[in-house]
Amino acid sequence: MLSIYSQKNRIKLIVVIVALFIGALTITYTNILVSKLSQREQELVQLYAKGLRYMINAPSDDNIVFIEEEILSANNTVPVILTDEHENILDSKNISMPENISEKRKNQLLQREIKKMKAQHLPIEVPWAEGSVNYVFYKDSALLSQLRFYPYVQLIVIACFALMAYFAFSYSRRAEQNRVWVGLAKETAHQLGTPLSSLMAWYEYIKSSPKFEHEPIIEELGKDIRRLEVITERFSNIGSVPLLRDENVLQVTENAINYLQNRISKKVELNVYATFSPDITAKVNIPLFDWVIENICKNAVDAMEGRGSITIKMELLGKASIAVDITDTGKGIPKSKLDSVFLPGYTTKKRGWGLGLALAKRIIDNYHDGKLFVKWSEIGKGTTFRIVLNR
Repeated sequence: MLSIYSQKNRIKLIVVIVALFIGALTITYTNILVSKLSQREQELVQLYAKGLRYMINAPSDDNIVFIEEEILSANNTVPVILTDEHENILDSKNISMPENISEKRKNQLLQREIKKMKAQHLPIEVPWAEGSVNYVFYKDSALLSQLRFYPYVQLIVIACFALMAYFAFSYSRRAEQNRVWVGLAKETAHQLGTPLSSLMAWYEYIKSSPKFEHEPIIEELGKDIRRLEVITERFSNIGSVPLLRDENVLQVTENAINYLQNRISKKVELNVYATFSPDITAKVNIPLFDWVIENICKNAVDAMEGRGSITIKMELLGKASIAVDITDTGKGIPKSKLDSVFLPGYTTKKRGWGLGLALAKRIIDNYHDGKLFVKWSEIGKGTTFRIVLNR
């Protein structure tokens, strides 16, 4: 089962790499287009400056009309400003201005444009025959500017759609998992119901028989039947919305540990204590909370190979929550596996379904509106699981 999740992570990594490759390819190709268009606009401005130079220095003839109409007027995209050698504005082209603007305000706006143009390109000199010089300032056209940002806008749009698709997929997957959990739980409760009713009838029959009046096995049989009733109730609660009550969480935990004590290795020491008053309550469903304690402790016993200690410490977290820390002296969890221990199917045992911790987390997070996580773990020293319950 673990390999499936590892493979899913590899698939996600491949998808991310492919997405990054496509993004890099898009940006590179767009930058090539931008470079070519930028070069073309520079050539257009160079031609514009040459046309101005010719008109300024050449004698009047028909060529001037041609240059003005076919060359100077041809530039209808690249913003340009013509100044004298002192940067006094003589003319401007392809720069939008507000309507009914004063000359003074227009000159101020054009001066600002010149500063922007200087940051992008060096001005082109247009010498006069008398020795004076004019300057042509220019900047990228609106089309070129938009093209520079286009790949980034495209990537943002793709990322938004990818996130939407990811969340939609995750939601549908969780919904499907929930349906599987609920269906399995209801079916299990249903399947347990019939033989349990039969066992209860046989138990009452044997219990009332004088032949087994003093047999200790009757009491143990009754305990096991009550245990089956609890298990059936657990599955029934998983398949529906469980009822949470204000319960004495210390007493509930001690009862769960007392039941476990006789059913695990005698070489495992169990300790439960609280740093708060024994009458403090939390909102829990007892059958489900018992199940969580049982699953975590059984995993701890396996991690310790049947030898060590399990300490359950309870403390208040402010006025609204109670923390239940379950610490074992087992082999610990590698840091690379801390996020995987709650995945369905994760197990380090040769035989096992790997559902205990996944089920425990689902019970605490989904049904108790609390939190279950690994608070601390160190290889060779042990692990602490923390449960946070609402008061």
